[in-house]
Amino acid sequence: MTIQRLEANQLYLAAELEKLQSKSTKELAPIDEIVGQERAQKAVEFAMSIKEKGYNIYAIGQNGLGKRTMILRYLNRHKHDESELFDWCYVANFEDIRTPRVLKLPCGVGSKLKQDIEKLTSKLLNAMPLAFDNELYYSRADKLKNQLAAKQEAELEVITRNAKSKGISLTITTQGDYQFVAMNGDELHSEETFDALSKKEQEYFGETIDALEVSLRNMVRQLTEWEEAYSEKIKKLNDEVTLDVITHFIKQLKKDYSGYPAIKTYLTELQQDIVENADIFLEQGAEQGEVASASLDKKLPRRYKVNVLVSRKNSEFPIVVEENPNYHTLFGYIETATFKGTVFTDFSLIRPGSLHKANGGVLLMDAQKVLEQPYVWDGLKRALRARQLSFTSLEKEVTLTGTVSLDPEAIPLDVKIILFGDYRTYQLLQHYDPEFSELFRVTADFEDEMKRDADSELQYARFISSVVNDNGMLHCDRKAIARIIEHSSRLAGDQNKISLHSANIANLLRESNYVARQANSNMIRSSHVEEALANQELRVSRLKDSVMESFINGTTLIHTDGEAIGQVNALSVLSTSEYMFGAPNRITATTCYGEGEVIDIERSVDLGGSIHSKGVMILTAYLSSVFGKTAKVPLSTTITFEQSYGGVDGDSASMAEFCAVVSAFSKQPNRQDIAITGSMNQFGESQPIGGVNEKIEGFFDVCTIKGRTDQQGVVIPRSNMHNLMLRPDIVKAVEKGEFHIWAIDHVTEAIELFTGKPAGTPSDEGSYPIDTIFGIAQAKLNALRK
Repeated sequence: MTIQRLEANQLYLAAELEKLQSKSTKELAPIDEIVGQERAQKAVEFAMSIKEKGYNIYAIGQNGLGKRTMILRYLNRHKHDESELFDWCYVANFEDIRTPRVLKLPCGVGSKLKQDIEKLTSKLLNAMPLAFDNELYYSRADKLKNQLAAKQEAELEVITRNAKSKGISLTITTQGDYQFVAMNGDELHSEETFDALSKKEQEYFGETIDALEVSLRNMVRQLTEWEEAYSEKIKKLNDEVTLDVITHFIKQLKKDYSGYPAIKTYLTELQQDIVENADIFLEQGAEQGEVASASLDKKLPRRYKVNVLVSRKNSEFPIVVEENPNYHTLFGYIETATFKGTVFTDFSLIRPGSLHKANGGVLLMDAQKVLEQPYVWDGLKRALRARQLSFTSLEKEVTLTGTVSLDPEAIPLDVKIILFGDYRTYQLLQHYDPEFSELFRVTADFEDEMKRDADSELQYARFISSVVNDNGMLHCDRKAIARIIEHSSRLAGDQNKISLHSANIANLLRESNYVARQANSNMIRSSHVEEALANQELRVSRLKDSVMESFINGTTLIHTDGEAIGQVNALSVLSTSEYMFGAPNRITATTCYGEGEVIDIERSVDLGGSIHSKGVMILTAYLSSVFGKTAKVPLSTTITFEQSYGGVDGDSASMAEFCAVVSAFSKQPNRQDIAITGSMNQFGESQPIGGVNEKIEGFFDVCTIKGRTDQQGVVIPRSNMHNLMLRPDIVKAVEKGEFHIWAIDHVTEAIELFTGKPAGTPSDEGSYPIDTIFGIAQAKLNALRK
């Protein structure tokens, strides 16, 4: 069995940039797309090409993958049909002012109509008072008034003469009422003189006055009819005057908008309403101005405004990014204004939301923000299902009160929604909301990494160029480009992959640019990138420094030289939210006479996770297959992570634990100048683990603290070789033979490295040669059995 010691060139794959012809990003054309996201881009293209309901997009991926950037770049290049874009306006519904009407108009027409109607009302505010304040109008009005007065006087004269002939006078009281009074010659009777009359005369006057009052009531009825007729004639006169004025001004408007049936209908209704409400332009001008001022509006009659909700002057494809998708910003709202202590609202106070602005185009939002806001998710689904936008008052829905408010006509909705979110949010929506799959049928799944080859390195170099050019940074030279690509491979944790977390690379470029400018360099060089990476690590490595200090002062016990029985240096990874580093752990195993079980102390005290427990069970199974095929193993074994006071999970220590157990069984010491990481299966084969770079670097750093020797090194699974992107100082140490990394396929190779003796191959009867580790252990077990 040959154990492979890795060469320096296997520990780090340098970027050769074979296809990059230019010396720096200055001569390198920036890329206009996000690299490595062909799958997601095709999904977006597919969804955008389908007009049917429900083909909205959920973009899955971690933050920093460039999801939004890629989609926005695609949308800005995407050809769209201008005929599907409209202006949306609200105007008064003169039949029912509580239900404003929607005008759907071609792009740019809405704003023009608003201006034209404002000009019309301004002209009417000036022209209408003039039309009613001239001699022609006064003479016509006076003529009607005089006719009424003459008829009234004639009728009164008849009754007055009739009463006089009967000795009764018709007088008007101080309250303005008509009254009959008996006459005493040429004068009116007083109460005293009337009482002095005979009873017969008094009865005569009483009966005569009663008869005259009946005539008077008939006359008053007649007068009322004449006054009503006069009012109708005056209204007709006013209507004619108003109509003459408005017809003069509106004629050209009707001609200009003859091609728009909705506007023509509105103008006809507008004309009719102005005729019926001419006093708005006459008596209430000042009050209208006050009301307009109260709502921060122009001093024009509010009834005749055009509220342009959405205006698309240039027919640009609407792409709206909503950063704060609460109910009002998304669905719009109806404002209120206060006038003389009274709160009021009308259609001119309707305000649009992001869905109105994106109508006919695309609305991009963060899924988590949408779900965090109350009522938004249900409102969004309702709008997408109905394909229309209604101004339902959120206050009315929440409080369940019957507040008087507007009920505007709904606007047809034709929009693509793109939600950005992580996979967990996507799974929760899929599981708990049956409507989600119907409304978001397209999933754009963004990759975390891409294959690394000469073509992708060139593509990535162009991406670096685009970040540099977009942000006005110093240009990167060839070595800096190579170093950034190598760092991207380190982020991906694979020599053959490049990380697609573009936000991390953009941040690194910004910091490298800062370092280069501080150094008065004319270009970002490899040394500047290294310094920026060192600065990044310094800011987040407080926990690592604290852990390493425990090795310096001896708080954490570990040996990096010599030998020990039942003891192995294993490797683990510690992490914060933004930083990950490795550190060695001592694993020990002790044995005693027993039933062959392996006791995992971590699990017994609930510090071990389920995956760690699984690893221990697997090594127990392999242990039994090696030593317990013919008889029960007469030893009980206890294993633990020494000085581990937090939770332990993962199976990456299972090979180390097995080596410690075998050492305890055979009483053969393990080398302490090497450490091991890797999991194993039930056949003893090594399996890959995560964080291999950090683990190797952690042990190297502890070796440096404790004292370096040329024999120190780390054992890793061979299947982890492609994950190696180690620090330059470790690569150099391996190159000089001062540090070693071994790649193994089987745990028996690790035992040979730790003990210096072969593990041993069983014979057909299951016995092992006595000069092997398994043979020595088997002999000791057999002695115990006897």
